[in-house]
Amino acid sequence: MRGMKIALTVALVALSCMNLVNAQEDDALVQEAPVDPSLRTILPPVIYAVPGVEMSVYFDNIILHPDSDRFIYDVQCTIGRQQQERWTVVPDAEQVGDHGLTIRILTPEMVPLHEMSTTVRVVDAAAGAGETISALVIGDSLTAASAYPGRVVSLFATEGNPALTMIGETGPGGDSGNRHEGYGGWSCERFACAWDPEAEWKEVSGRMRRTRSPFLFETPDGPVLDFSRYFEKNSAGAPPDFITILLGCNDTFSSDETNIEERIDTMFGHLDTLLAAIRAAAPEAEIGLLTLVPPAASQDAFGANYGCGQNRWQYRRNQHRVVEREMETYGGREAEGIFLLPAHVNIDSVWGFPRPSVALGGHEETKIPRMSNGVHPATAGYYQIGDSIFAWMKARLAVR
Repeated sequence: MRGMKIALTVALVALSCMNLVNAQEDDALVQEAPVDPSLRTILPPVIYAVPGVEMSVYFDNIILHPDSDRFIYDVQCTIGRQQQERWTVVPDAEQVGDHGLTIRILTPEMVPLHEMSTTVRVVDAAAGAGETISALVIGDSLTAASAYPGRVVSLFATEGNPALTMIGETGPGGDSGNRHEGYGGWSCERFACAWDPEAEWKEVSGRMRRTRSPFLFETPDGPVLDFSRYFEKNSAGAPPDFITILLGCNDTFSSDETNIEERIDTMFGHLDTLLAAIRAAAPEAEIGLLTLVPPAASQDAFGANYGCGQNRWQYRRNQHRVVEREMETYGGREAEGIFLLPAHVNIDSVWGFPRPSVALGGHEETKIPRMSNGVHPATAGYYQIGDSIFAWMKARLAVR
């Protein structure tokens, strides 16, 4: 009997040890769990910031995943704070300098899936004070709305900043100083190639529309892309100090998985043509290519604009791929005076887009907010784009 008890005790101890070993092996398997293959992140190497101006990194904007809000995010940075949907900071003067920012993506069991890092560069708020600078802002309908160029103008109008002159043939008019080259529906191809032999502008559906690129000029051999003549026409021949370009939405909006790479190739071909022409006429200008900003966070916004013509997740995939390719193709070219300006991280795709109150539906009269514009932000979202441009320009002024 005693022998049976000893044998049973030994067996239980062996089973307990076996369970412990199995548990340790299971833990090891959990820790070595493969990264979700659908997890694609796009955190830029540098994020610019200025004391007194809010700068944020919205988690959904830097990860391509339909359930990005279900991940656990862990942010490590000596400045700012982590909130539910973002890391955010309004730097002060004592925080001028470089700060490491690391974002870990975890499962609910705290298993690391991905880790990415960047540098938050807080620059002197007085950078460029007393100077006179000029800028040319190029883009599509996001620029044509005049809100983010206007935000740039208003930020530079505050104390401790250089005097800014905006160059452009359109804008809200008056003495606002808000001038730019932004046209609804335009693409890299239209800026590089659009030509109408009859007129620069024509009335279309009761509105005056530009029909030829402002950068194309007639010659005996046909239209030629000539930024020197554009500067002679609009800035007494003086090239601007800064040029920003925000394009890509119209180049790739209707793409899908079968043709997105081809569409981006075409877009970049025309963008390279523009960059070469700019550089020939403005060899010292600093060029900021704004990464394509994400769309509104809800399918409601796409339904309001396009019916069943485009799916929000498809466009979000398109936009993410454009930014990946922008980072691959134009990143690391600062020595050429070409900078990637990471506008995609600093725009709120939930609260930075229009969301009017509408009836719930059916016979229910209760009203709820529904997002109503797929790609065009509300004023708050536009201002966040302007903040990103301002911070980049101040960063460049700080090292001149």
